[in-house]
Amino acid sequence: MSDLFLSFILGLIQGLTEFLPVSSSAHLLFPSLLFGTNDLGLSFDIAVHAGTLVAVIYYFRSELTGMTVAVFTNTENVLGHRKLSYQLILATLPIVFFGLFASDLVNNNRDSIENIALANIIFAALLLLAYKFSSRSKELIQLSVLAAIFIGFFQVFALFPGASRSGTAITAALLIGLNLKDASRFAFLLAIPTILGALVFLLKDMMSFDGSIDLLPMFIGLITSMVFAFITIKYFLAFVERIGMYPFVIYRVILGVLLVLLI
Repeated sequence: MSDLFLSFILGLIQGLTEFLPVSSSAHLLFPSLLFGTNDLGLSFDIAVHAGTLVAVIYYFRSELTGMTVAVFTNTENVLGHRKLSYQLILATLPIVFFGLFASDLVNNNRDSIENIALANIIFAALLLLAYKFSSRSKELIQLSVLAAIFIGFFQVFALFPGASRSGTAITAALLIGLNLKDASRFAFLLAIPTILGALVFLLKDMMSFDGSIDLLPMFIGLITSMVFAFITIKYFLAFVERIGMYPFVIYRVILGVLLVLLI
């Protein structure tokens, strides 16, 4: 498989799986497991993460504009946006803290296919329980500061490959009673500071990189991940209340089993 085609496949996988309650890290294993493909390197990881970040910022551009205005103005009609912006900041802090101080533990498990497969099955079960027993009665406007912090702490599990960032955030939001669409919206908005933080860490690692960088695979990965991430966000939010979480739970269990069989 050529590096250019591989960059398209990996960008496609990243774009489709970053915002679904499935594990992007598990899916990114398949090209190397099935075809023995090359690692495109840290610069490519930065490109595909940047693509998904651009997609989610563009999709939520009106909400982000409202939150930005709300932070710098004092009128009552922006209180909801201001509250949401503070909740997103608070919900981001736990994963930043643990990312800084537990990076060695996380990196030691990053390449373990067994751990990724097990995490898929465990967090599929947690998502199933949250979806099945949640009241799903609250709207995003009713989200409290403590609930936002709880979602943030639950999202820390996403540092372990196979757990799924959006999956952990949606699971936590369901556990505190948010309806499925608002749980997904909060998880996607929370992706913005989280992916931005991940990019900062990747760029920091890139500072010590002294090899050559191939720009064309990076560009292909960036554009592909951006386009498919935007499509995923748009249609997932449009249909999530119809499809529910059962298809994703079943899919993740099958995915975990397949990874074990392919080892």
